[in-house]
Amino acid sequence: MDLVQLQRQLVDYRTSLYHEGFLDEQFTQLQELQDENNPDFVVEVVSLFFEDSERLLNELSNALEQQIIDFKRMDARVHQLKGSSSSIGAQRVRQLCIVFRNYCEAQNVEGCLKCLPQVKHEYSIVKTKLESMFQLEQQILNAGGSVPV
Repeated sequence: MDLVQLQRQLVDYRTSLYHEGFLDEQFTQLQELQDENNPDFVVEVVSLFFEDSERLLNELSNALEQQIIDFKRMDARVHQLKGSSSSIGAQRVRQLCIVFRNYCEAQNVEGCLKCLPQVKHEYSIVKTKLESMFQLEQQILNAGGSVPV
């Protein structure tokens, strides 16, 4: 595949992430902070989001396995996840975290048990899609091109 095709594929792929609701304008703002002095800024921030999210999701899973569930602590973890997903523009994850927080506040065990797998699923999808986008960007750079904005 030639460079122009790779660049077109990246633009189309990125556009689809917005149209399908995986990303919102916050991701665009994140990209605007990247410059030649810090060319890996977005990848670094998103990688931190991945690490933090996986830790929080594991903590939430463990919390829901306890006999006595600490809803206040769970709500704090979901709030963290909502904030970090919002900061990178992971719209679907953020929206599910809002629902999850409502279940935590209501101390609704069934709702929390239903919502956690949904959050994990949406997180997994956005992680895979962002990793694919970053790989495509790297292919363009390796071919000597520039990543279209």
